[in-house]
Amino acid sequence: MVKPTKVTNTIRALREGAGLTQVELARRVGVTRQTLIAIEQGRYSPTLELAFQISRVFGVGLDDVFHYPEGAGS
Repeated sequence: MVKPTKVTNTIRALREGAGLTQVELARRVGVTRQTLIAIEQGRYSPTLELAFQISRVFGVGLDDVFHYPEGAGS
């Protein structure tokens, strides 16, 4: 069983607000729909490069898309 990541995100809300489907966003950032689903659901953390690509699609900063809880990992 894959351990869920502590990183949360607002990709689904941003994607729906932009009128993009999972397939459309996945194509724009160069991943499969399945990868995008896993990221949206918090089952997979994207690479830093992919995180930047996703945030740029929406024209927002990384902190507006991805969140890491205070004290996590310490």
